[in-house]
This record gives sequence, C-alpha cells and structure tokens, in this order.
Amino acid sequence: MIENMKNKTLVISGATRGIGKAILYRFAQNGVNIAFTYNKNEEEAQKIIADVESKYQIKIKTYPLNVLEPETYKDLFAKIDEDFERVDFFISNAIIYGKSVVGGFAPFMRLKPKGLNNIYTATVLAFVVGAQEAAKRMQKVGGGSIISLSSTGNLVYMPNYAGHGNSKNAVETMVKYAAMELGEYNIRVNAVSGGPIDTDALKAFPDYAEIKAAVESQSPLGRMGKPEDIAGACLFLCDDSSSAWLTGQTIVIDGGTSFK
Repeated sequence: MIENMKNKTLVISGATRGIGKAILYRFAQNGVNIAFTYNKNEEEAQKIIADVESKYQIKIKTYPLNVLEPETYKDLFAKIDEDFERVDFFISNAIIYGKSVVGGFAPFMRLKPKGLNNIYTATVLAFVVGAQEAAKRMQKVGGGSIISLSSTGNLVYMPNYAGHGNSKNAVETMVKYAAMELGEYNIRVNAVSGGPIDTDALKAFPDYAEIKAAVESQSPLGRMGKPEDIAGACLFLCDDSSSAWLTGQTIVIDGGTSFK
C-alpha cells in the first residue's frame, strides 16, 4: 500500500468496467476513497461497491453521469461534496460508443459533424468541466493530480479512428494548458495514452480480431494491453513519492507498438 495516498479521494468517470474498473480497484487497494460514475448500469455499480467495501474497507459511492452533458459535472461534484470531505485525484475516463459515435467512428469520407461533435464533447469538453470542478476542491487541500485517458490513435493510423484520434490529440493539448495554469496550486495534470487495450469497448469494434492480431505481432511483449496496465500508470501519476515533479505530460502505455 502507498501510505501517502491512504484516506485521500479519487473521482473517476465511467468505472463500471474495463479500464475504469481496473483503476478503481487499484486505488481502492491503496486505501483511497472512491467516487465513481456510471452511465446506465447502476446494478453493476452497486455490485462493485459491495465487493470493494468488503475487501478494502474504504468509502465508495457511485453517481450517474452522461458525459455528453458535461455541465452536469457541476451537480455531480456538489453531491460528492456531501459524501466526501475532500477531492485529491480526478481521472476523466468515460467514453462513448454505439449509436452516439455514428458518423464519428468511420472512414474519413463518411465522417459526420454530429458523431464528431459527440466524441469531442465526451473526450474534451467533459474533461474540461470535470477537471475545473475537481481543481476547485483540490485547491482547498493543497493540491492534487488530474488525469485524462487518451489513446495512441493520434500517433499511429487506426482504421475508422479519425474522430477519436483527433479528439485525443485535442485533450492532450488541453492537459498541457491545464497543467501550466493549475501548477501554482500544486495541481498536476497529465494524460495516459494507451495503445489498444483488451476491453469490452474494443471488442465492440467490427475489426477487433484484426486489431488484436496486429497488436500481438507488433508489440515486443507479444500481447495486447490490459486494463491493469493503464491502472498502474494512473496510480504512478497520483503518487507524490513517484511523480511530484511530473506535469503536462502524456505517458504512452502501448507495449512498444507505436515505434514499430
């Protein structure tokens, strides 16, 4: 357990499965209290709460959030204020897929403004509003760490990924600006950029099998990334004993695939 993180509070969006769930558990294992959001699956969120409470004896609460409505972050944090004494870490993780990305997840000539706007809203605007609200609370406790999840789709070509890749590039730039302006409050802001991670979201892609085979052949480590790989990077970025002078950066966790 990382002692300097014990009894601090993490706010994370979209943590009922995949990368978000792995991050939630990694922080809970280190004594961090958790406020996490779900979109529709409240039943799974409640199962996670019961499991985490029984294993780690921390405080954990869940809240509904639709990242296509970023302004609702303000109401969300007001509720978190009622349940938690402090906010130390904020991780913007929630993503959208399915009908919301029609016209955004497509070849270039089939991209549509609505789908692109939805991806940008969920990726960039949700990060901005969430980070703003978190930073207000972090100022009161002497600092904190803010992280946006990103992906290597803005570094290497991925079929149908122009909408996502473009928005990931934008959020990484926003991270740098936030880091410059929040540093005076001892708030560090970074991004974690994952290569293809083996999650339900990736499995929903029509070319999942091809992506998996390509990643396994390209990575020197010979495997796909796991949600736990991203969780470890997020824990590192929130641990002052490891990363106290690290801000405005994007940490690439891709198994070496973006070099090949």
